[in-house]
Amino acid sequence: MFLVSDIGGTKTNIAVLEPQNGRFKTLYEKNFINNNYDSLRTIIDKVINEDLKHTFKITHACFGVAGPVKDGLCDATNLSWLVDSRKIAEFLNLSPDCVCLLNDLEAAAYGIQILEEKDVFILNKGIPQKNGNLALISAGTGLGESIIFWDGEKYTPSPSEGGHTDFAPRNKIEIDLLNYLINKYGRISYERILSGPGLLNVYNFFKDTTYQNTPQWLLERFKKEDPSAVISDIGMSKKDIACEKALDLFVSIYGAEVGNLALTALATGGIYVGGGIAPKILEKLKEGAFMQAFTHKGRLSVLISQIPVKVILNDKVPLLGCGNFLKKLSVQV
Repeated sequence: MFLVSDIGGTKTNIAVLEPQNGRFKTLYEKNFINNNYDSLRTIIDKVINEDLKHTFKITHACFGVAGPVKDGLCDATNLSWLVDSRKIAEFLNLSPDCVCLLNDLEAAAYGIQILEEKDVFILNKGIPQKNGNLALISAGTGLGESIIFWDGEKYTPSPSEGGHTDFAPRNKIEIDLLNYLINKYGRISYERILSGPGLLNVYNFFKDTTYQNTPQWLLERFKKEDPSAVISDIGMSKKDIACEKALDLFVSIYGAEVGNLALTALATGGIYVGGGIAPKILEKLKEGAFMQAFTHKGRLSVLISQIPVKVILNDKVPLLGCGNFLKKLSVQV
């Protein structure tokens, strides 16, 4: 049995998977709010000793963590946890070789390899090149990116921290947004815009510079709900101009950065848009501004227009990716 986990900035999803006929059967799955726990080990302890009560014999474990992984250690980017694979292995009474840490996008990239047709929505059919590079970008609590290259025999994901590269504005309004955010944060990465907190940054830019009268009903929703989720919801329904403008600009910048990654990876096999935000604003992504920004790449516009673009609808991809990685690892072992 495989113990797998997707550790984001806000929540941790843990599952027990059983390999079965080339797929995986989920025997246990549960979400945990990170702020309620002081470490990953505390969550694992609850899962093993309280929830499962040692029902399953865990042979391997894999954890996808939102942050750079080095030598089995990850200091999570948007979370005050230091995750150590060796300490987890000791706690699970497993060999260190049987417990793995992956960057969260690297884990999700392994999951792409076992996606089914129903798991994606095709924004751009394109003309995929056989064995061409793939890429993955995911906006959620943060912004993650991964390049998936063909090594001559199989696809191999490469972790990255591309979401933390410098934001490059394309027009006056984006220059104004950059200047607004510089005054607030200093250096501005794409993650400051293309994430849940980033959408709130874009909304505040419009609210503070153009649309300064926030309706009382909207203020009440901000108090009771996640402001970023409210902004996307209201922006989709066009009930407030600042929310609508914020979502429009967010989608355009998202399309541009997806295009940037497609060029960086030369992702002629296709690019996947994952994370929690894209499925929730799928109707907005279909409207055209996203793909217009994606393909607007000057002399390489024709090339990039031929790259398939797919939105991932299955939110279990990181867990499946951890399982897929462990399956390959256990075969090697």
